[in-house]
Amino acid sequence: MKKNEKLDIVYEDKDIIVINKKTHLLTISTENEKEKTLFHQVLMYLKKKNKNNKLFIVHRLDKDTSGLIVFAKSELVKKKLQNNWDNYNRGYVAVVNGIINEKGTIKNYLMETKTLLVYATDDSKNGKLAITNYERIANNKRLSLVKIKIKTGRKNQIRVHMNDLGNQIVGDKKYGHIKFDPLRRLCLHANYLEFNHPITNKRLVFELPVPKEFNELVKES
Repeated sequence: MKKNEKLDIVYEDKDIIVINKKTHLLTISTENEKEKTLFHQVLMYLKKKNKNNKLFIVHRLDKDTSGLIVFAKSELVKKKLQNNWDNYNRGYVAVVNGIINEKGTIKNYLMETKTLLVYATDDSKNGKLAITNYERIANNKRLSLVKIKIKTGRKNQIRVHMNDLGNQIVGDKKYGHIKFDPLRRLCLHANYLEFNHPITNKRLVFELPVPKEFNELVKES
């Protein structure tokens, strides 16, 4: 890896590795990009230790979302984690436009268009259930800092749900119609992850602080 691709490793053992992903970085490859991904960076890191090391994707974060992501080092560990994934606790922090309600729960179904745009629907037959809990933890006259916990992990779930509330995530160029991007990034950060270790069954808890720039943005604007 190049020096500017240094990994922020939060935790590692012989079965899993937990990374604090940077914003503007794909989790896995696409048709147009094969190597500038977090998966590739972590795999190269492991290969340097032992050329026979392998890596398996468990879940992913959007390219512009930063924060905690866990990879498995074997197919068995990957399956164990994925089989229980919706039972794990996953938390985020976000800066959204406007003064959001003090707290609430959004529950509906998500579907995807042919152009890969996700939208909410009441169609339980064709859509995928999506549940998002949120709580406002700070605000000023223009923006709110929000703590979010998801019960399901659907594609673009938080971004779609915040948009549906009319409180688009700051910097969201896909779902946010308000062209306000002071940090030049999507203000969504996966800061909490809690799950049982797939082999030892020990409870693991990882928590990152709210990004400093998120706090400053809510104070200053």
